[in-house]
This record gives sequence, C-alpha cells and structure tokens, in this order.
Amino acid sequence: MKRVLCLGAGLVARPYVQYLSDKGHHVVVASRTLKKAERLIEGCDNTEAVTFDIEKDDELLRRLTREADLVCSLLPYTYHVKAARAAVDEGKHFCTTSYISDQMKQLDTDAKKAGILLLNECGVDPGIDHMSAKKIIDNVHAQGGEIVSFTSFTGGLPAPEANTNPLGYKLSWSPRGVLLAGRNDAHFLRDGKEVRIPGKELFANCETIEVPGMGEFEGYPNRDSIAYIAIYDIPETRTMLRGTLRYKGWCSLMKSIADLGLLDLQTRNLSGYTYKDIMLELAGRRNRDAKAAVSEALGLSLEDSVIEKLEWLGLFENTPVPEGIDTYLDVLCHLFEQKLQYGPQERDMIVMHHEFLAKYDDRVEMITSTLVDYGIPGGDTSMSRTVALPVAIASRLILEGKISLAGVHRPTMPELYEPILQELESLGIKFCERKNTVTS
Repeated sequence: MKRVLCLGAGLVARPYVQYLSDKGHHVVVASRTLKKAERLIEGCDNTEAVTFDIEKDDELLRRLTREADLVCSLLPYTYHVKAARAAVDEGKHFCTTSYISDQMKQLDTDAKKAGILLLNECGVDPGIDHMSAKKIIDNVHAQGGEIVSFTSFTGGLPAPEANTNPLGYKLSWSPRGVLLAGRNDAHFLRDGKEVRIPGKELFANCETIEVPGMGEFEGYPNRDSIAYIAIYDIPETRTMLRGTLRYKGWCSLMKSIADLGLLDLQTRNLSGYTYKDIMLELAGRRNRDAKAAVSEALGLSLEDSVIEKLEWLGLFENTPVPEGIDTYLDVLCHLFEQKLQYGPQERDMIVMHHEFLAKYDDRVEMITSTLVDYGIPGGDTSMSRTVALPVAIASRLILEGKISLAGVHRPTMPELYEPILQELESLGIKFCERKNTVTS
C-alpha cells in the first residue's frame, strides 16, 4: 500500500480519491475545511482527512509531503508551484491537472536532479485533449504522413435533457473560472496565417462546429493555440486552433455581457446597489427603465433573446447586490451560482471533438475523433470524472513504478498517454474515430 497526499477537496477530488482507494492505496485528503474532506472520503477505504491551509501551514505541508509517496494538487492553480516545490525538496513525485506555468517550468532542473516527476496538464482539457490528439498525430507520423490542419474544441455542458434554461449552460466547475476565461486573448494559426483576437472581441469570433451524432454547437478560440504546434510536434501544420464548445446562443450573450462591461474586474464600492442600478450605470442611464436602456446601449430590440437571457438571470431586478461583492464580474458570478446549478438527478456532459487533415504521398485524409461522456445521475459529474481519472491513473502508474520520467512534463508521450487512454476506455471514457479520404 502506497500513501498519496491529495491537496484539496473540491468539485473534482472525489473520483481521484475513490479510484486510488479502490486500487488499495492510502489517500490523505488535506483541506482547509475538514468537514468537506470528511464528506468527500465517506465510503472510501484507506482514507483520512486532515485540516490544512496551504497559505499558512508550511511546516504541515512539508510533513504531509514527507510522509507521502506521491502528492496530487487539486487546489487552485496558483498554489501548485508551492506544493511542487515541497515535493521536489522531499523527493516525492507530484501531479496536477492544470496548465504548466512559467514558475512550474523553473522547477524542471531541480526535479530532474532529484529524479522526481512533476506531471501537469493531466486532466480533461488540458489532459485528455493532449493524449487523444497525440495518439493520432504520432500514428500519422509513423505512417509517413503530415498533419496539415488540426482543430480541437471541448465543452462542459448540460446533457441534452438537462439543457433546461435559456443560457444553455450549467455549472460543473467554478463560475468565476468560466467568466474569467471569457476575458482571455486568443492566438491561433489558420491556413498559414497567425490570428490574434483581443479578449474583448473573443465572443465576436465564434463559429459553428458540427459534432457527429450531437448536432451543431458554437466554438470560440481558447487562449494560445500556437504554442501547441511545438508541444504536439507538428511544425508542418498550417492550421492550429484549440477552442471551447457551447450550445448555440452563448456567444451572442457573452459578447453583449462583455460589451456592457460586466466582465470588468475593477474593484468598486457596490454597497447599496441593486442589479438594476448596475445595469443602468453600464448602459449610460439612457433610459429610466433598465431593460430599455440596455437594449438601446447594445443596439438590440426589447424582444431579442440576449435581453431575455439577461432578464432571466435577474440583472434587471431591483434586488440588492450581496455585501462583499465589489466587481461587476463577481456580480455576474453570484447570479450564475444562483441560477445555473444542476438538479439532483441531472447529468452534465463533456464533448470533445478533434479534426485533423493528414497528408500522405497518395491521399489526404480527414480524421475526426470525438468523445461524448455523461455524468452519473446522483453521482459523479462527467467533469469531475474526466478531470480526476486521468491524473488518478497516472498517479497509480507512477506509484507502481511503470513511469520513469523526471522533470516537468505533460502527458504527450506514448509511455503516458497509451496506458491512461486504455484505462479510461475501460472506464467508459472512449473516443469514436472516423477517417475519410478527401483527395486522391
């Protein structure tokens, strides 16, 4: 029996703990809120919960790390480097699901000297997207082909039967994270030309994405796709675009929200404000009626679906903004938390869709790879399973000595992606691949 330290007891931690517990490992769940950790480990053998605050408990972090064989951080990404530094110092392997930061990269040399693996980006997006894409890319290269175009879109969404509100969206992860992502600039390659989209114009640059068996969605670009040309080792490609999937109508709503300034992070005194007051202020007080003022400011009719969605969210109501909220983005975040929750038996859904153009000497193939995974009614969400299970499987492989890498890595090499994808498939998380020759 190996000992695993799981930092964090949030939305995605339960499948991680359950998986390793079922495999016979002892898992210590460390959380600032002890009751949260205790609830999480209910029904799991070989587990314990401890109170831990990474901002304050430096000595405890070192002791818990020293006592473990592997550390997994499921805390907010800002704390990963601190946890990874402790893991390197104590000679323990480390895993997380978040993107590799510049600060994490700086630990690479020390990790290699210590013979320690710091595995990052081993969740769903990033994670499963890397692994499934690289499997196909490496196969095309092995057959003498080139990848001349690659696009990939992923979305965490309500399952069709749970898509019951006007926004076409419900929360399976942090609402603040969802909204902050809508502020990011985008950078991608299309037909050999670099494209840069400022964050304020992000939602004006969506496109229709056809997902086999699921119909049409909206897709918009996600941060810096260009970096993945090197990460995926496809210098030959003329298109590299990674993006986010949503149900239709999301982008027009979010564009209006961005245009109004509701994604603004400037701290301001909102004490005594109502939602209606904020909307009147953002609309320039063009009209005493908030709905009419916003419609005029956005150049939309009162009957436009965007106005209806803003009204459904409660943004035109004469209801006081809760105390402690001091940015427009957090006003919206609060309403998302109130309005966009899943019901007890409702399922969420992860949809991931890759498209490749592969060029060979005698043909060009269109290859598609599609994952559609559903949450378990009354049980784990698809988001939690697809984020946590890849890093749980990787943790087991490391504990069993089946991975011998050292340094900072993501799961883009066969020794990582092949066994993880194989086990995910056995757990029902499976891609459907299709190939069609488009020219001879």
